[in-house]
Amino acid sequence: MAKTTEELSAERLAKAERRRLAAESGAQAIAEIERDAIAVRKNMERLRALRETRDAAAAQVGPAPSAPAAKRSKRIKRIVR
Repeated sequence: MAKTTEELSAERLAKAERRRLAAESGAQAIAEIERDAIAVRKNMERLRALRETRDAAAAQVGPAPSAPAAKRSKRIKRIVR
């Protein structure tokens, strides 16, 4: 059964529309991913600055006093029956 040229052009138009919509949604997805990546890098930079200031303040105060060594308990050999 042969299709008429009118049916072919309608199918071609529909296919072209689907491709256009797919391209638009793909571009939007890529833009969203890039925005998210920028936000993550910005947050990492903020956290790095906070960590560096915290470490610098800790270095000025000096090392933290170490806790006394925990006493090791004697190992008990158990007899398996």
